[in-house]
Amino acid sequence: MTTFPLLAVLLPALAAATGLLLSRWPHARPAAQGQPPGGARLAAAEKTAGERANTRAAWIAVIPTAASAVLALWLAWGPGFTFLEGGAPSAPVGRTYGSIVTGGVPISLTLLADDLSAVLGVLVTLVALAVQVYSVGYLEDDPRYPSYSAFISLFTSAMLLVVYAGDLLILYVGWEIMGLCSYLLIGHWWEDRGNSRAAVKAFLVTRLGDVGFLFGIFVLGTAAGSFRVADVLAKVPDMSAATLTTATMLLLCGVAGKSAQVPLHTWLPDAMAGPTPISALIHAATMVAAGIFIVARLFPAFLAARPTLDVLAVIAAIGMLGAALAAFAQDDLKRVLAYSTVSQLAYMAGGLAAGSDRAAIFHLVTHGAFKALLFLCAGVVIHHVGSNLMTQMGGLRRELPVTFVTMTVGFAALMGLPPASGFFSKDGVLAAMDAALAGGGLTDAAALLLYGCALATVAVTGAYATRAWLRTFFGPPRVVALPEPEPGTAHVVDVTEAPKTMLVPVVLLAVPALLLGFAGQPHIEPAVAAISVVLALLGAGVVYAVWRGDPVTDPARLLGPLRVPCERAFYVDDVYAALFVRPITALARLVVRTDDVVVDGAVRGSGRTARGLSGWLRLAQNGNVQLYVSGVLAGVILIAVGAVMLT
Repeated sequence: MTTFPLLAVLLPALAAATGLLLSRWPHARPAAQGQPPGGARLAAAEKTAGERANTRAAWIAVIPTAASAVLALWLAWGPGFTFLEGGAPSAPVGRTYGSIVTGGVPISLTLLADDLSAVLGVLVTLVALAVQVYSVGYLEDDPRYPSYSAFISLFTSAMLLVVYAGDLLILYVGWEIMGLCSYLLIGHWWEDRGNSRAAVKAFLVTRLGDVGFLFGIFVLGTAAGSFRVADVLAKVPDMSAATLTTATMLLLCGVAGKSAQVPLHTWLPDAMAGPTPISALIHAATMVAAGIFIVARLFPAFLAARPTLDVLAVIAAIGMLGAALAAFAQDDLKRVLAYSTVSQLAYMAGGLAAGSDRAAIFHLVTHGAFKALLFLCAGVVIHHVGSNLMTQMGGLRRELPVTFVTMTVGFAALMGLPPASGFFSKDGVLAAMDAALAGGGLTDAAALLLYGCALATVAVTGAYATRAWLRTFFGPPRVVALPEPEPGTAHVVDVTEAPKTMLVPVVLLAVPALLLGFAGQPHIEPAVAAISVVLALLGAGVVYAVWRGDPVTDPARLLGPLRVPCERAFYVDDVYAALFVRPITALARLVVRTDDVVVDGAVRGSGRTARGLSGWLRLAQNGNVQLYVSGVLAGVILIAVGAVMLT
């Protein structure tokens, strides 16, 4: 059992390598198999070969991920539930496989599963498994599906390495591999310039935060004399306040980048350009969960750095309310869910700032279930409608009954309505904020700002979730005119739901989204829970009343003059473009111009000078004998004249 964490990490990694190298094996062309080159037969043979490669890649991806899920469940059977229930910590399971001598602080090759990592391991593997199965139907005809599924396996392995790593630098390896995988998967359809730009943006913004994150690891490891997580936490009481504050502030840069928190949150909405299953994976179980996990993993260090908790509280307060307002104004269904993720992650960050790591992780787990459900349901809707925009949706509850029911469960969990899982986990976070306001580790101003923004966000969350639900499944259906088919071809209208490979994961995810809240034996604070439910229903009721009066008009008109700023996410991208992007681009152009004119100009000028001089010298070496004799005679005359004049 001590090798289970290693096996859980290695299985998806081996699946990734196998999928990339062997999914299209053998690589024989149809002509080499006895097929005549060219024509319809060649095209049919290539299509058949592609389908076989996709099927092979699906099995290569799904089976190892399922095996990792079984191992993660085995590891979490005791410790994971103990952590959620608030019991005494269990002994970690794992082992050390050696160390790397660096000339300074050694790197320990340690993988282990404790209470916290056991919980997150289950979340990662189950969501990844659901995404892998769902993608089989969603990208059935995609010619690049083998590489896509392999990158998901690598993504899963990297996140599991982050979760199970017992050494901060080993954790950082998985942290950076995730960044690479997000770039590759967000830009899966790289032919579209918008997709490739979104992938580059996600890569650059998260790398910016990772610079601070790496230096934070160095500060902690140097102060503790070890990069082992257990050793670092044991040395926290001996570290100075300045060291802890510096280290945690630097770590917070990486947390803000990976978990899309203010001010490094702008990459996440644009990342919706990738395939919808990837959005589910990123938002529910990998990239964005990693930042919250790191704070919880090193929570004693953050608790000892009070200024960092105040900063985290302010970031969370601004992020949760601002992202919720931005979600309320979006027309793209996936962007609504993207801003919702930013807001919900801010809830978790707020719970950590308020001093409750268990409440934050509990909400992270339930959020992983219902947000994965919402994204996969959104994928079914988009697959059916052919558009991300809610202006082209409506009345889909009759055409997509299974998706309607499951997405309703997801929205109820997002709003925090009982008995959905989000009700219990969000109540725990709000209770922690209420306790911090009454007297905790935060300053009074930070605690008041955090709790006030959290309550306001509950109402706005109810509003934008209800708006998306009504505009997608109710109201008049939007009829989209189809292009006229070729003569002799009948119109074919697809009124069925998605294939079973897409519906089965959706239905299975609806179960934890509805019931997972009971797993942690939640302790409900009646007053806080009542306020939360009333605010959520208030926001939902206002939107329903406005929509009921005019089902065709967007309820986002409630925002009035704030609608456009909210739709543009308060112009943060425009501000960054003005302050950073355009000046850096102008500086880059200046550097290119300087290199072209000055550096390359000097090289080209020296070349032109040499060629000009060689042209003059070439005149004396043209092979003309008369010119040579004339030159000799002229030289003799000049010498003679000089001799006469000098004597």
